[in-house]
Amino acid sequence: MRQNRVGRCQGSRLLGWGMLCCALLTASCASSPPSRFYTLTPLPEAAQRSVEISGGALAIGIGPVVFPQFLDRPQLVVRDGANRLALEEFNRWGGTVQDDFLRVWGENLAYLLDTSRILIFPSESRMPLDFRVTAEVVSFEGRADAEAVLKVRWSVMDERLQRALASREDVYRCPVRGGEAPEQAGPGIGLSGGAGVGLSPQRSEAIVAAMSRCLGRFSEDVATVIRALPKPAPPDRPDYG
Repeated sequence: MRQNRVGRCQGSRLLGWGMLCCALLTASCASSPPSRFYTLTPLPEAAQRSVEISGGALAIGIGPVVFPQFLDRPQLVVRDGANRLALEEFNRWGGTVQDDFLRVWGENLAYLLDTSRILIFPSESRMPLDFRVTAEVVSFEGRADAEAVLKVRWSVMDERLQRALASREDVYRCPVRGGEAPEQAGPGIGLSGGAGVGLSPQRSEAIVAAMSRCLGRFSEDVATVIRALPKPAPPDRPDYG
């Protein structure tokens, strides 16, 4: 009888611990904020144009764009110090940052160069191109000093001759407007929000908007360089006699 009572007591204690663990797990899940998803946006003029672009004098290929592995992930990445990165677990890209970068870059160039003949690589299309622009993104992130930074190495290529016509490395810094300032987020938090505390929706949206502005400025520089280059001569047609 005594053994039965001991067994029942141990069983009750185990059941109690199990219920407590379930309650804590449920409370933890219930307190997790929902994920928010973001996309980059094109230049305001490109997004608000009332007339669709059809055709154009230039055919431009863009990509591939190479991203460092620490940036090519679903979460927003913010830099909080020289060597520290923070992943915003509940602030994520709607797709991939690489695909979104290419999409918006293409929209910007279509507007700036007045052409719909924009081909994003990799592509199976065999459309003849006048120029192709490749890029290596070194950094593309929000930073603790309330700015977004895009550092990119890029080249304009003659697609037919397979040679570089222009090569540059540029850095763009765009202030983060709106949302709470880093000093308002709490002691030791900065952009990254601190341990277990993410960015507010307003701050996250402001960071992505600043990143979009950096991409817009980069697009404008690429368009300026392409406009200054002579359009390559069409290939000679074979003479069949």
